[in-house]
Amino acid sequence: MQGERIFSGSPYEEKAGYARAAVAGGWIFVSGTTGFDAQTKEFPADVEAQCENCFRNIEIALERAGATLKDLVRVQIFVTSQEEFERIIPIIRKHCYEARPANTTVFAQLVAPHMRVEVEAIAVAPSGK
Repeated sequence: MQGERIFSGSPYEEKAGYARAAVAGGWIFVSGTTGFDAQTKEFPADVEAQCENCFRNIEIALERAGATLKDLVRVQIFVTSQEEFERIIPIIRKHCYEARPANTTVFAQLVAPHMRVEVEAIAVAPSGK
């Protein structure tokens, strides 16, 4: 295995055989991250809280790799509808504005009905990683 793997403890990482993030070749690739709240072990009902959790979980993975949200270069956002996208725009801006990553947003049905948003990210790794 090349590079470093970062795990969040999500049962799906073990079940499906993936890492929360992979550090390789000067990049940090963060898997699609949902709005799961690791402390309550639940998904909030509203899309805004789920989106906040997505970015919080991404930030934790990046910190474990020695990076921050300021190091983001690309995000891909999957959201269930145009209406929900409009509701999370301020949250995306809050977490991405400083880095100004490239962004693709896709309307999609997610893997479970209670999931309303999922964010995938790529960041520049700190020097030497």
